[in-house]
Amino acid sequence: MSEAAAITVMVVDDHPMWRDGVSRDLTDAGFEVVATADSVATAQRRAAATVPTVALMDMHLPDGSGVEATAAVREVSPHTHVLVLSASSERDDVLDAVKAGASGYLVKSASAPELIDAVTRTAHGQAVFTPGLAGLVLGEYRRTANAAPTDATPGLPALTDRETEVLRLVAKGLSARQVATRLGISHRTVENHVQATLRKLHLGNRVELARYALEQGLD
Repeated sequence: MSEAAAITVMVVDDHPMWRDGVSRDLTDAGFEVVATADSVATAQRRAAATVPTVALMDMHLPDGSGVEATAAVREVSPHTHVLVLSASSERDDVLDAVKAGASGYLVKSASAPELIDAVTRTAHGQAVFTPGLAGLVLGEYRRTANAAPTDATPGLPALTDRETEVLRLVAKGLSARQVATRLGISHRTVENHVQATLRKLHLGNRVELARYALEQGLD
């Protein structure tokens, strides 16, 4: 079985041609599309029935927003990773989606290979953003952190310099291979640093790790 074949996907979009086209691209790439939906209610119902690895989520649906749909899907299928795929790159849409539990945000101008890569990375627990949007999210978390009382933000645990460096790049949405290339180290070494950092911070996955880095204002 290929890596893609082990990843199940639900596509949520109210435009039939777009929904069918994305589903076809994912199927051609080897993913299993287990459900499609055109509304918040249908997305929640089908997520509960199929428990997809990844839900591709549009931001504008007939009976509500993608933010509402993200929260609804996560309520019935908490292990499903939500990747927003939207024509909107508006600041509020991006931030609201992340706050509702989305793992990442991709604009619809992304190419098919970019979409395939994003779905794969999302399935593996990584935070994936269209270039530029990760900085927007980071800036918002930094603003919020700076506005909070100093004693409300605990200090960082004792991470090594390299672990902190890897953490900063993860917060920017880079994959493990991209981090390895940037730092001139092996992919396995990056993974080791990530796992060590997860243990130290008592976090469960890379999405939580990225959010932690954002909350701490690391860049």
